[in-house]
Order: sequence, then C-alpha cells, then structure tokens
Amino acid sequence: MDIPYTVKPREDTGLFNAKVGIWLFLASEVMLFGGLFSSYILLRVGAEDGSWPHGWLNVPLGTANTIVLIVSSVTVVMAWASLKMNQFSKFKLYQGLTVLCALIFLVIKTFEYNDKFTHYAVLQKDGSYVDGHLVTKKMNAAGTVLESITLHGMQTKDINQIVDPHKHRKEKHEHKEFTIAGTNIVRFADVAKVGQRIAFRPVPSMKDAAGNTLMIGNRAPRYNTYTAIYFTLTGLHALHVLGGAIVIGFLWGPGAAMWRTEPERFTNRVEVSGLFWHFVDLVWIFLFPVLYLL
Repeated sequence: MDIPYTVKPREDTGLFNAKVGIWLFLASEVMLFGGLFSSYILLRVGAEDGSWPHGWLNVPLGTANTIVLIVSSVTVVMAWASLKMNQFSKFKLYQGLTVLCALIFLVIKTFEYNDKFTHYAVLQKDGSYVDGHLVTKKMNAAGTVLESITLHGMQTKDINQIVDPHKHRKEKHEHKEFTIAGTNIVRFADVAKVGQRIAFRPVPSMKDAAGNTLMIGNRAPRYNTYTAIYFTLTGLHALHVLGGAIVIGFLWGPGAAMWRTEPERFTNRVEVSGLFWHFVDLVWIFLFPVLYLL
C-alpha cells in the first residue's frame, strides 16, 4: 500500500507530507536559534562598558563564507528547477556545486576556529600585555608549570587595544616574537589583590612553581563570554551545514536512483532538502552582521 500524499498535496494544507513536516521542523529551529540570539543580546547589553570584544573575528573570511552560502542557495534552487524541467544531468551539476560550497564553508570555518585557540594574551609584571598567536609553549616535566611562552604579536599597556583592536587600529605597534618567562607573568592572586580588570580569564593548567594561576588566556570559548557565544552559535550552525550537506550529497549520489522509478517523489525530496538549506543560509545572514560587524 502506498503512503498517501508523498507526491500529491493534501486537500487541507495544499502541501505534500514532507513539506508539511519540514515547515514544522523549521519552526522549531527558529525557536532554537531565536533563544540563542536572545541570549547573545542580553549578554552584550549587560556587559560592562568597554569590556565587550570587538574586531576579534576575521571579516574577510566571514564575508567569503557569506558569498559561498548565497551561491549555494542559488545552486540548490537550480538543482530542483532542473528536475522540474527533466534535466537530470544539470541537477547533478548544481547539486554537486551545492555540496562543494558547503565543504568550502566548513573549511573556512575550521581556519577561523583554529585562530581563536592559538590567539593568546599575557599580562606581564611590568603591567604590559603581549597579545598574539602562539609560537611555542614550554612546560616542565609535570606538564603543569609554565616555564615560558612565545607569541607573535604586539605589546601594549592599554587593555582596550586588546578588547577593541579596531578602535585603536590607527596606533602603530611592532609585530614580532615575544618570549615571556613564567616568572615574568603576573599571578592571578596578585591581580585579585589589586583589583585590576582584565579581558581574559587565566588558563587553569598554566601555573607557576608555587601553584599560582598565571594571567595568560586565549580566545577559546572556555575563557571568554564573547567567544563562548560565538562558538555556540556558529558551531551549531556549522553542524546544520554539515547535516544539510550529507542529505544533499546523498540525494546527489545513491539517493538519485529514485529518479528512475519515482521522479516526482524524488523531486519533492530535493525541494524539501532545499528548504532546509535556505534556512541554514538565512541563519548565517543574521549571524554574520551580528557577530562580525556590530
């Protein structure tokens, strides 16, 4: 017995079953991302003046990813339209391009994530900060006491230049390698004693010989509210991109066998996967300006 309304639309909704299902699923997705966006807004509004990082994300890479997803929205529509015009070879071309765009997006995002985990800031005893990317990190035999860390970046005494580098981009700083011995790094206890405000939390595994936490931190989600919400939102979105790419790739590959037996039902499947892909693209259209530009 055939399942009803897999091809023809229902009388009450005017939609076939799969399209009804995807719209209900997307409604739940809107609530999921809506809650996360609301959390981001509340965290940012509630942050102290001058403490919310700005300019930490790579805008050119974010722009490139935006273009890639917009192109993929076009190709996924062209794939569906090709099936409607009974042009299976063109469907294969456009569907393949959609999967390729998804992979390009994920590769670019990988580079962005790696940048955050290797970008450190160190508070020195002379009150200056060294902010840059990790070159080397030397630990003792136990792996808990930091002997030295080498960063390639800049040195400054103004914490605002780390929190908002774009605001201070006119000020020139020499970018070079800085090697800082563990004895020259301020301990967390010393900072708490004088009540100094910092823009990063210490990395717990990095301690001096006395077991005091040293003031050194990176831009990983564990140590900064801004990057925590950044990784949560973009990480969840990346999982959706990956899931969509798997489904679209399946319809491009082994799933395309249905075209020979049930072409109309296969076309409907492609349309439903395209609706999900448009939602994924739309979420990024909101993520890009909120996280990268504002």
